Amino acid sequence: MSAGPSAVRLCHLYPEHMNIYADRGNIAVFRRRLEWRGLKLEVAEVGLGDSIPADCHLYYLGGGQDRDQALVAENLARKAGPLRQAAEDGAVVLGVCGGYQLLGHSYTASDGRRMPGTGLLDLETAAGNSRLIGDVVLDVTLMGQTSEVVGYENHAGRTHLGGGCTPLGRLRRGHGNNGDDGCEGAVAGRLVGTYVHGPLLPKNPWLADALLGWALDHAGGPAGLEPLDDSIEHAAHAVARTRAGRKR
Repeated sequence: MSAGPSAVRLCHLYPEHMNIYADRGNIAVFRRRLEWRGLKLEVAEVGLGDSIPADCHLYYLGGGQDRDQALVAENLARKAGPLRQAAEDGAVVLGVCGGYQLLGHSYTASDGRRMPGTGLLDLETAAGNSRLIGDVVLDVTLMGQTSEVVGYENHAGRTHLGGGCTPLGRLRRGHGNNGDDGCEGAVAGRLVGTYVHGPLLPKNPWLADALLGWALDHAGGPAGLEPLDDSIEHAAHAVARTRAGRKR
């Protein structure tokens, strides 16, 4: 690596409440892919009683049960100012499943309760009458490069995007945001939300490196990352694609 920061600071939001879909696996991917390049991942875990630091390079919010999501939503809405400021300054924010929903304006549960969101992404979510479950394959374009992303979804939310963000990807297989419009996830600058988990990043190293590249850039580091031997990751990706019915 060329001269630059020796570490990426990651803020893991509510790991005790929003970790239902092996979300720590995504943190592990970030850590190992940095270590393989001689860099470190410094993790600050933020719970209900903690303040959110504004000086991290990468923020992560995973998924949780409805009762935990409701608890987190109120707490996050009260103290999201530093997160908003960090995002405005160029930090990376990744929300998965319930975390994706809370990056929007609100989430309305099946019983009619409206949970406040952060408003970082211009979207609204309401629970449907059934769950959208299964393998997902989509084409994602970031920074002018398109790659296939695979994973799994299991959510009742129907998410609809406003004009302030665009879909993360176009579906080849799966239900995506709402089961109707063929779109999955949302992106606005370096803010990314998605329903894809399982976890998301082990089978999608390209996406992991895209996010890490943004985080390193925010930290004042080099614009690119040296390539790694991702043969194992690509094999896992191929298995997920085949399971979803996308044989090559």
